[in-house]
Amino acid sequence: MTSSLPELIHQDSIALDAEASDWRSAIRLAGGLLEQAGIASARYTQAMIDSVVENGPYIVIAPGFAFAHARPSEAVHHTGMSWVRLKEPVDFGSGENDPVSLIVALAAVDSKDHTHALAELSGVLGDEDTRAALDAAPSPAAISAILRGEDEPTPAADTKSRSSGGDEQHLILTVCGNGLGTSLFLKNTLEGVLDTWGWGRHLNVEATDTISARGRASEAKAILTSGEIAKSLGDVGVPVKVIENFTSKDELDNALRELYNV
Repeated sequence: MTSSLPELIHQDSIALDAEASDWRSAIRLAGGLLEQAGIASARYTQAMIDSVVENGPYIVIAPGFAFAHARPSEAVHHTGMSWVRLKEPVDFGSGENDPVSLIVALAAVDSKDHTHALAELSGVLGDEDTRAALDAAPSPAAISAILRGEDEPTPAADTKSRSSGGDEQHLILTVCGNGLGTSLFLKNTLEGVLDTWGWGRHLNVEATDTISARGRASEAKAILTSGEIAKSLGDVGVPVKVIENFTSKDELDNALRELYNV
């Protein structure tokens, strides 16, 4: 199947070896590309910054990678993404995932029309060889070629399987500040692990925001989220698993093992 990522990340929305003095200026670079492409206005760039100020650096979802975004609003003209690779990485205050060298910004008119692209992006950045190729790509054209799947390393087959131990369907919530971007990344990676285990029909994974997560916690088997969001949620009566790398199937695999004692 043809990748939809190049449709959302045009070559003129890719900046390589860009310079930023701090995380705010890094997000402004990514937002500026969205503005230049007519995808969103300056108000959306500021909203992405404000989201980090309000919720902490939860957008840093993997080592060296920040996924900048804000809620859909009138500041978004049409759905699109930008890609910024920094010449020198900057700290976002995210602990083990700092410093950040790659910022991908998403502007979406709603929470539906970009989900397939996010699933693809999660898979691309979760593959170590592909991530290394993207980090070394010499030009925006080379980035686009990798995103199209050209000359992309073939992922190794994963043959692990698990027994589900029953037919009851559980709900797992993946949570971020606005339920749009990072929670979908986490959902996609978790569903990949569930497919490997053969548990896809037994667990329903839903991406949501912090307010909805508090209201639905009693329905869930567990909540998976970042450390910053976990602190804001507090005690919700169900296990809250903190995930450091939202693109790591190994980390999600371990979290499921702990949750289900397998």
